Amino acid sequence: MLRVHFLKVREDRVERLRWWMAQLNQRQEEVRQTFAQETVRHEIAYLLEARDGPMLVYIVEANDVEQASRAYQSSTLPIDLEHRQVMQDVSAGPAAVEMLYECRMPEDPKIGT
Repeated sequence: MLRVHFLKVREDRVERLRWWMAQLNQRQEEVRQTFAQETVRHEIAYLLEARDGPMLVYIVEANDVEQASRAYQSSTLPIDLEHRQVMQDVSAGPAAVEMLYECRMPEDPKIGT
């Protein structure tokens, strides 16, 4: 399952966010440890310049997004503790977005054919 998060980023914290994402790229072994706990398969982060300022688009693919969220929130792994701290520091709150389209295959590909 895919989950997309949209977060307004404080203008004075954009460079901190860039630094942190570079850290995640360098610490992928630790990131993959969290993936194992969270059932996450893939993450991607984009920084956009929106009309109201910078916005982080964070995309997570997980077997179980609810399990992923619970595991992340309760994790004591150093990288997760740091990630929560940085995200709290750079965040200017959730961004208002409008979903325009979604389509996915059913769990059983035979359904719906």
